[in-house]
Amino acid sequence: MTRAKWSSLGLSLLVVVVLVIWMMTGQVKIASTEAPDAPAQEQKTLTRVEVTPVRAELYQPALKLQGQLEPWQSVQVSARVAGTVEQLTVQLGQQVKAGTVLATLSTDGRDAVVRRWRASIRKLEADLAAARKLRASNLAAETEILGLQSELAAARAELAGAELALEHLRPTAPFDAVVNRREVDEGSLVQVGSPLFELVQVNRLKATGRIPQQSAARVQPGQAVGIQLLDGSRLAGVVSFVASAADPDTRSFAVEAIVENPDLKRAAGGSASLSIRLPEQSATFISPAYLGLDGDGRPGVKFVGVDDRVVFEPVQLLSVSTDGAWVAGLPSEIRLITRGAGFVTPGEQVRPVDTSDQRG
Repeated sequence: MTRAKWSSLGLSLLVVVVLVIWMMTGQVKIASTEAPDAPAQEQKTLTRVEVTPVRAELYQPALKLQGQLEPWQSVQVSARVAGTVEQLTVQLGQQVKAGTVLATLSTDGRDAVVRRWRASIRKLEADLAAARKLRASNLAAETEILGLQSELAAARAELAGAELALEHLRPTAPFDAVVNRREVDEGSLVQVGSPLFELVQVNRLKATGRIPQQSAARVQPGQAVGIQLLDGSRLAGVVSFVASAADPDTRSFAVEAIVENPDLKRAAGGSASLSIRLPEQSATFISPAYLGLDGDGRPGVKFVGVDDRVVFEPVQLLSVSTDGAWVAGLPSEIRLITRGAGFVTPGEQVRPVDTSDQRG
């Protein structure tokens, strides 16, 4: 045989031998009709967050406003008759009682007018008495009596006017006050309506301000008000009035407060900070760093709730300062997330670690 035929025969014999050996081992694999078991999934590691328990407390919030202080009463005393200022009986800055005479004006014959009308009244009264006696004897007509009565009434009215003019020559203080301004000097000629003095009552002041419309419902007459002046001193007051309608331009409500000023501090006419004490309510004190915003831009707080799941609760800011923030709207006790809040989302289960006992 040729070399090519021997090579072909040898290859055929080799294939037959391999098939015989494979069949003798019995390792015939049959396709499985069931899917293999899925490998066990590794348990997801929970995010670690640090928490500290925080409790709500009773807190009295305050509404802070920029306001104005005004005298409780202010009046400009003006001349009610024409004349010359003969005497000034008070000085600038002097405290006066109600009824104190402030100045004296010249009489200019007004006292003589009073005497004349008093004399006329006495004569008319005598004539009327005589006419009534004559009338009893049918010696005087009824019309004569009526005429005398009319003249007597007119004379009495003229006398009252003349006496009132005399009183106006001595203008007086209408209430307890301080002389804040003097418009005349002795010898000044004044006309009816000419200003003489400005009087202000400053032992009690009136604080005014504007309440934002979202806070108007929380302010009522009778609530306490703290007043801080620009020099740092403080006064106390009480809300006396809250407007029922907002200003159409600012959409804010006017508010007034009575402020006692027993030391007569020079505060009237100046600006001041008003702090209106609002009703007590349950609130939680936290660091402003723990505040966040939801998708609508509302401030809120993240804490760990039931089943160690993250909760984001919107809150109402009552007071915010560098020391901390008082917020309302949280449960009475929470596990506040103090570290790791930025890495977790609401509803996510976490591994909380209480760090309250580790604080130094």
